[in-house]
Amino acid sequence: MKKVIVIFLFLLILFLPSQIFAERKVPILVYHSIDEYKGIGTKDLYVTPKNFEKQMMYLRDQGYTLVTFDRWQDISKVNKPIFITFDDGYKNNLHAFEIFRKLENEQFKPTGTIFVISDFIGRTHRLTKSDLKMLTDSGIFSIQSHTATHPDLTKIKNYEYELKESKDKIQKITGKPVIALAYPYGNSNEKVVAETKKYYSFGLTTTPALYSGVGLKDELFLLPRIYVKYSTSIKEFAELLDG
Repeated sequence: MKKVIVIFLFLLILFLPSQIFAERKVPILVYHSIDEYKGIGTKDLYVTPKNFEKQMMYLRDQGYTLVTFDRWQDISKVNKPIFITFDDGYKNNLHAFEIFRKLENEQFKPTGTIFVISDFIGRTHRLTKSDLKMLTDSGIFSIQSHTATHPDLTKIKNYEYELKESKDKIQKITGKPVIALAYPYGNSNEKVVAETKKYYSFGLTTTPALYSGVGLKDELFLLPRIYVKYSTSIKEFAELLDG
């Protein structure tokens, strides 16, 4: 009987695709503004609509599957999963929405996640409540939390307001679950992770690496993300995806 089992396992390993047994690495990209840079703010936090479209076309042509955090379980099922995330909730993220709609076809279903600062919704150059509702209802974007006021979470005490109130406000606007938090400045520690776990299923840093589930403690609350910058060429973009 043991011999039969050994032979079966050998044949399984021999004939199943090797990638099933390999460590799957998933890129989580982070953007801020999708717009032309006009000299205000940090240039590398901008990506022009033209370059963003080129990058999304590259993902389409290379067979990537864009997913959001409510589809986390799909990363083990789909071909070349990747997360496209946007921090802060800028109005110019609507350019990304337009590009996603332009590129969508039967094979390529672009989706992304916008992490909004809940107290900044509707301010100048920020997405409004109606914007967020429209983006959610389109099925193209998931709206998640970037806290209430964008503090360094390692230096505050009022976690309930920043984490729970932000979650509740966004859910009330979109009518959809808020399950992921992007830490402002990417900063976290054990206390921040513990507080985040009370309200969310995922926590995102800006540690520059690809995600690979290896079973580390709290790894879903220390998710790495890779910045795409104004200066990122399409060659460099392709290299980012390979780690």
